[in-house]
Amino acid sequence: MPRPHPAQLAYGSAAVVLSALAMLLVPQARSGAGVVVVACAALALGLLVALRIPAGRTEPDPRTVRETPPARPGHRGAARAGDDPRVPQPSLRR
Repeated sequence: MPRPHPAQLAYGSAAVVLSALAMLLVPQARSGAGVVVVACAALALGLLVALRIPAGRTEPDPRTVRETPPARPGHRGAARAGDDPRVPQPSLRR
């Protein structure tokens, strides 16, 4: 089972606390049953918020990954724009 991302924990916890405060203060729930209903609703809302936050990616997006050219044997350092391993062929057109 994957572990929750820190942003998921933070947003879910904030949603629980803020929604519980709002639901307790606005309708002024004073009975025990009202407080239990508010607490359950706040936990459900916090869980919903935490699940809606996208988790951190473990694999890079394949659309943004740039393919690096294969390294040539005995070659050190990064390939430059002018380093083309192909041998230029003379043109047959004149």
